[in-house]
Amino acid sequence: MYNTFELAWKYGRYLLKAENGKGHGIHSPFVFDFVTLVLNDSREFPCFRGIESRRRALLHDATPIDVEDLGAGSGRLSLRRRRVKDIARSSLKNKKFARLLYRIISFYHPEHLLELGTSLGITSAYLACAAGKGTVHTLEGAPEIAAIARKTFESLAFRNIIQVPGNFDDSLPAVLSGLNRLDFAFIDGNHREEPTLRYFEAILSGMHNDSVIIVDDVHWSAEMENAWKSIREHPAVTLTIDLFFIGVVFFKKEFLVKQHFSIRY
Repeated sequence: MYNTFELAWKYGRYLLKAENGKGHGIHSPFVFDFVTLVLNDSREFPCFRGIESRRRALLHDATPIDVEDLGAGSGRLSLRRRRVKDIARSSLKNKKFARLLYRIISFYHPEHLLELGTSLGITSAYLACAAGKGTVHTLEGAPEIAAIARKTFESLAFRNIIQVPGNFDDSLPAVLSGLNRLDFAFIDGNHREEPTLRYFEAILSGMHNDSVIIVDDVHWSAEMENAWKSIREHPAVTLTIDLFFIGVVFFKKEFLVKQHFSIRY
């Protein structure tokens, strides 16, 4: 994981090189629509209030739980015994990007969604709300964290979330075997290069021309930057958008030339 200074330096370089976030000068109609209709959509939706209320509750919950960390771990949380509010502070996707995921789903209308890394369930809730009649399969390796996420889903009355516990190496193949296709995937469960690429390759089996993959924290570490570079260069990938904190991946075959955009957000 990069330290605060390294991350700030990289973010500064990204801002200098990235396209502006208004769509000016972007010649791809597809990417222009993504910027103007998805990135710059500032509307509030009814479910936002309830989800953010649940986030606030988690951020004030001092209950200690035992956490089995199956991913890259946290640079700030090294103890196995952790308070819910500390987990919430370090691992929940912030409101800006959680709502962006909502808008991406609302715009592209996926029906079969996959999330690797439920955490406490806030991002899952945004996915489920946006999916409407679609179904979110969300995987979490830490049992006590998964139990809190389940309470999140129950408190918000979401019925279109299928929660799958256990190590991704065991649970992901089982989930994928039960899906005819996969329209959307959010990879946020293991911030290391090899597992990230392994999960990406596994997910590709269900991808189609209109599928979207979101990769979280693509500049979190040198390993994640290497993984992001490999994903961008994958033969099946035709378009990627780097928003620094997340990467967006498309597979549209009509894009005959591979394209990569960095856009300020």
